[in-house]
Amino acid sequence: MHRPEPDFNLAKQILRQADLAPERTALIFEGHKSTYGEFAHKIRRLARLLKQSGVCIGDRVAFLGFNQPAFLETMLATISLGAVFVPLNFRLTGQELKFIINDAGVHTLITDATLSETINDVRSELPCRHYFSVEGGCENFNDLETAISQLEPLENTVFCDAHTTLLIMYTSGTTGLPKGAMLSHGNIIWNNVNASYAFGSARGDVALTAAPLFHIGGLNVMTIATLQAGNPLVLLRHFDPAATLDAISEHGVTHMFGAPAMFLFMSQHPSFGSADLSSVKMFIVGGGPVPEPLIRLYGERGVTFCQGYGLTETSPFSAFLGAERCLEKVGSAGLPPVMSDLRIVDSQNQPVAVGERGEVCCKGPNIMKGYWNRPEATAEAIDAEGWFHSGDIGYLDDEGYLYICDRVKDMVISGGENVYPAEVESVLYQHPDIAEVAVIGLPDPKWGEAVTAVVALNPNTSLTLESLREFATPLLARYKLPLGLHIVDQLPRNPAGKVLKFKLREQFS
Repeated sequence: MHRPEPDFNLAKQILRQADLAPERTALIFEGHKSTYGEFAHKIRRLARLLKQSGVCIGDRVAFLGFNQPAFLETMLATISLGAVFVPLNFRLTGQELKFIINDAGVHTLITDATLSETINDVRSELPCRHYFSVEGGCENFNDLETAISQLEPLENTVFCDAHTTLLIMYTSGTTGLPKGAMLSHGNIIWNNVNASYAFGSARGDVALTAAPLFHIGGLNVMTIATLQAGNPLVLLRHFDPAATLDAISEHGVTHMFGAPAMFLFMSQHPSFGSADLSSVKMFIVGGGPVPEPLIRLYGERGVTFCQGYGLTETSPFSAFLGAERCLEKVGSAGLPPVMSDLRIVDSQNQPVAVGERGEVCCKGPNIMKGYWNRPEATAEAIDAEGWFHSGDIGYLDDEGYLYICDRVKDMVISGGENVYPAEVESVLYQHPDIAEVAVIGLPDPKWGEAVTAVVALNPNTSLTLESLREFATPLLARYKLPLGLHIVDQLPRNPAGKVLKFKLREQFS
């Protein structure tokens, strides 16, 4: 008996919500509400434009901009054609974006008018065939609203199996060059199956997205799942503590994803005590554990946390710590979700005993296809048995709860942003006064970790943190700039010449 393969096209699923209930609220953005019918009409007209612009199955379409409906409309229009969406980090410099856009071979680029100059500075070195701007016209870009205004909606979507690439999301590489994680329609959908089992979804739930959509956390912890369910999504252009608290109260928000620092800033705002949080069912947190005092502070307001661990390459859910044990298991990343597995291995890729530290490995239908145009990196990250090697060091307790201890690759997580020291070091080494530099993360009460440069200087030179940040500003996104500077005579090294960063962390923590 022939069994037809299911169509995994995510756009088709969300557009189906518009067919079922076109009058239901889809997006709430800066005072404007749009229904699922209106949302779908915009997506289908944009799909028509992309198709007329020559976008074919497998072509890459990129979006550079702050959180806004056009981000989601571009993504869904792109994947409805069987093309691949490439979200770009709006915090990057033109030089950083140039590498990613070229590496992905972007066919069409849609950007915020406010960010157009960043692209214009490097445009002559980009491969894009078409450039469109949203929210205002700008030099060298076609206005997107004008371009789609007279077009007929494209009703049909392209069939996509579970392995069809949906998006390429770039993560900073330890060598300083970002790698594009290829996430399939199946990866995204199975991740959201895991999420629904972990914290559920009910008709009438209202999610709020303030984390940046170019991050897997902002995009695929709550945002996509909310649209799949046909529920309202409150979208904030940027995270602002006061605006977030106001939006929760005004729109009856039930769920929100964020980094620990976001919830800390909300709790420190003068309006926190009077904010109406009665609608909140739970806050979902990623990017680091929630400190116990913060758990208790929100608990006094009747708000609980569901904490998660994951990576871009895992779409992202790899572990959950539910609200019922968040105090008992403070510091834990939780248990693996229903459809996925975790294990801890040694340097020989063999599982270790309970309580023993090793590399965290993940397996399941949420694991990426691989890195775009990086077969060697893919083979290094995903072993022959299908286990993804995270590069994080952790252990499992006697109940199977995961604890993250350190990072094999020395990654720094500052305010929920991943910062890779090698990338920052490669820029700082260009400073004429620096003989050698190591970048580490040091504990910080506001950001979780502070990017910190430990520097040995050339003879007869001096350096301040302000001058170092000024030097690096044109070359690095702001969140990658050092927040601390320590000057030493020389960096500690082992006999093979490798810098002993753990010694630096011990010395300056």
